[in-house]
Amino acid sequence: MPVSNNDEPYYCSEQIKIPLDLPDIMKEFTKAAIRTQPKDILGWSTSYFVALYNGEEPPVKERYEIPMATQKTDSGLTIGILKIFHKQLSSFVDVTRQIIEEKWEALSLPKELLDEILHVGNLNGMFSWREFLVIAVVTISIDIQSALKNICDIITDDPEGGPSRILYNDFEFFFNRFIQLDGGIPAENAKELIAYFKMTANKNNGFVQPSFFKASDCPTWSMKD
Repeated sequence: MPVSNNDEPYYCSEQIKIPLDLPDIMKEFTKAAIRTQPKDILGWSTSYFVALYNGEEPPVKERYEIPMATQKTDSGLTIGILKIFHKQLSSFVDVTRQIIEEKWEALSLPKELLDEILHVGNLNGMFSWREFLVIAVVTISIDIQSALKNICDIITDDPEGGPSRILYNDFEFFFNRFIQLDGGIPAENAKELIAYFKMTANKNNGFVQPSFFKASDCPTWSMKD
């Protein structure tokens, strides 16, 4: 190996191996950065390539995201980001603050918001990823209908722009948790709604989707409807 004047080895062009697929790798990286718009591009880039190296889901949004009417805060936490987290963490039955914090910091989200979500949910030690997701979605949703639409968009397996279908059992879990946290829907209305969604899901291969929320035969959501 050649040696420089200061006795430190240096490499010649023949010794530096550039992967043949490097242009494609960088092209995908550039597109991912444009879609995700990370605040800290250096920190995000590190997380991106570490995830690829480890065969993990990288912190990449499916599309460029603009603020939605269903979002009540501008904290930086969005449906697209929660969808990233769900892809990365849904395989975990339980998670810890450290696991979430690592993903959180990769996207330069405010630590104060994470602290608030964990405090509101009383999430300590090992806790359910779905319970964290419940609190996070409620934090950025303006009402229970928008929270349910948001959770459908986050956990669906449908492609971007699809109907955002989720299994009834998943829908029922989030519906009940949102009802408990929101308190804006009378108990009788909630019973009618969940019975309606169960019946409708049975007619649609076990799936619920946001378009059902506004169907003409959908029961009233509140006394004001």
